[in-house]
Amino acid sequence: MRLAPSPDPLGGIDVWGLKFAGPLGLAAGLDKNVTAVRGHVRMGFSHVEVGTITLKAQPGNEKPRAWREVKLKAVRNRMGFNNKGAEAAARHLSRLRKSRSGRRLIIGVNIGKNRMTSPEAAADDYATCATVLAPYADFLVVNVSSPNTPGLRDLQSTEALRPILIATREAADAAAGRRVPVLVKIAPDLADEDIDAVARLVIELGLEGVEATNTTIRHECGPGGLSGQPLFPRALEVVARLRGDLGPDPIIIGMGGITTVEDARAMLDAGANLLQGYTALIYEGPAWPGRLNAALTRPSNEVSTRTRPAR
Repeated sequence: MRLAPSPDPLGGIDVWGLKFAGPLGLAAGLDKNVTAVRGHVRMGFSHVEVGTITLKAQPGNEKPRAWREVKLKAVRNRMGFNNKGAEAAARHLSRLRKSRSGRRLIIGVNIGKNRMTSPEAAADDYATCATVLAPYADFLVVNVSSPNTPGLRDLQSTEALRPILIATREAADAAAGRRVPVLVKIAPDLADEDIDAVARLVIELGLEGVEATNTTIRHECGPGGLSGQPLFPRALEVVARLRGDLGPDPIIIGMGGITTVEDARAMLDAGANLLQGYTALIYEGPAWPGRLNAALTRPSNEVSTRTRPAR
């Protein structure tokens, strides 16, 4: 079953009433403080996901905390959600949204909990972040899958995740005065039955979708999560499984090792509606996102003819 988005005659993709110029956007982790959104769009990304942003500013883990694994065409990081906090991010987003060109930018906001916030208080962290940031976001992403904040991945269990997603949804819509798409970002290391459980929860709560996948800890390179080409086979499996669980309507943003046009098409064919990348930008250079989006939206390319459901 092919569920790739069908480009319109101008090459755009409609999701949530937004017109994406192409499927590929920038994944969270690079623009942590909302300082380079315009530049990344000019490089050819159709959208930018900023963050991960936590309620309070935090310095992240001690340095060094990021490494190139060149032989693998991968990056390993243990950043630890280093960012200046939700209020600082909101100020940058507010300035962007004051101009007509800034309002046209498609910006996702990835939120997480502070390192010192207990699991019992996590829902409050996410909800308050949503209150501060949702008014400026085209979509929100609940990040419970980074391996670099102790205990964060435990929040992927449905018992822990349900109150976080409910609180985030309610806070986002109340703050923005509109329906803000909310997605949850999951790890590639989840067991298949846990992926199925998250999908059921997404359907139960009426969330807009899932991002798959974050970095993996199943490697022998050292501490931290690994991104890049080694992740691609498992990311593809997770996206395909999610699509089978979710059915045709919820949006899946697929990521994890996408480098070539063939990789991107395979991820779209597996069931992703949109794509994101980060590591390939490091190895392929600044022309990579524009080149990939151009190839994926060119009318002569072989793409799915599936019609996107009305929103």
